[in-house]
Amino acid sequence: MKILNNPTSSFLTFFTLLFLFIFAANAAVPIPAPPKVAAKNYILVDGNSGRVLAEQEADIQVEPASITKLMTSYVIYNELEAGRLSMDDMVTISEKAWRMGGSRMYVEVDKQVSVHDLMKGLIIQSGNDATVALAEHIAGTERAFVDLMNQYSAKLGMTNTLFLNSTGWPEEGHLTTARDISKLALAVIQEFPEHYAWYKEKVFTYNNIKQYNRNKLLWSDDSVDGVKTGHTESAGYCLVASAVRSDMRLVSVVLGTDSEKARASVSKSLLNYGFRFFETHRLYAAGEVLNRSRVWKGDSEKVSLGLLKDLYITIPRGSYGQLEAVMDVDANIVAPLDKGSQHGAVRVNLAEEEMLHTPLVALESVGEGSMFQIAKDHILQLFN
Repeated sequence: MKILNNPTSSFLTFFTLLFLFIFAANAAVPIPAPPKVAAKNYILVDGNSGRVLAEQEADIQVEPASITKLMTSYVIYNELEAGRLSMDDMVTISEKAWRMGGSRMYVEVDKQVSVHDLMKGLIIQSGNDATVALAEHIAGTERAFVDLMNQYSAKLGMTNTLFLNSTGWPEEGHLTTARDISKLALAVIQEFPEHYAWYKEKVFTYNNIKQYNRNKLLWSDDSVDGVKTGHTESAGYCLVASAVRSDMRLVSVVLGTDSEKARASVSKSLLNYGFRFFETHRLYAAGEVLNRSRVWKGDSEKVSLGLLKDLYITIPRGSYGQLEAVMDVDANIVAPLDKGSQHGAVRVNLAEEEMLHTPLVALESVGEGSMFQIAKDHILQLFN
């Protein structure tokens, strides 16, 4: 990687970083249209960059069926993280939980079951009884737990989602979208990787009853490590799937297919399309020093600039050598300044088209300098 220092303008200093991996073999591969699949709504997203690679009616509100349980588990993970819940806590099974129909873990009324086992029942067996038992244990009632679900939904930016129960049982107004589900799935994967590992487990036995994970891709594709199935007559057969190949993670959300086989086939087609025609790279790490810039009137003459988050980009496979990253750094940075304050931007272009634009921020705070330093820098700025 070569750094080129362009002439300084009166306002901006330009630093151009060129990726020097340009070979004839790196000509971009043509990208065909996404495959035509038998699903009413779908979306395919890169798990690191967040780039949408394919979509169809991804913002149309539909019933999520048991995919709802992704939000139920997300709330529970936050409770565990906050120390308000433990995997060893014992949960007393209510009659309401015991009477739940559909997919079940087969817990018994008034018996005590650990949070650990109930979470296995929720994730692997998609147990409605286990789900309601956990919701009641955490919030007192399922309805109160649903309030938590909707609060977290708003926090994640799931703007077209409203949950009315914890299981996905059909209820008028209980709706979400493929795009919102993808946001939720990525939050589960990225924020709680240790808990997410359970989503690839294929079998769970409770009370001498062995049940199998309904995500059939776990048996047919070793790169798939989750996520969740759903089905009701009105919602059709749904599947959120995630896979990792060569450090590239993709998440697909497929809604409204007509069979278990169809939801698996559609999901696999979308994942294969994404892995075949795209590649993802981490360009810069969070906190990596990208520039040391002059600070005027501060207790330090330099400040380190970088990014708040890892910067990933998803591009057509074979086009990495055509990337160009440009840093636009403010020339007039004056103290005091806070850690995280913006002092420029990083732009990433592909064949002269801007692909990314992200703030360049201070990686440390710089306080105000002494009176002498302030006066000296004031004079220097006038001449500069």
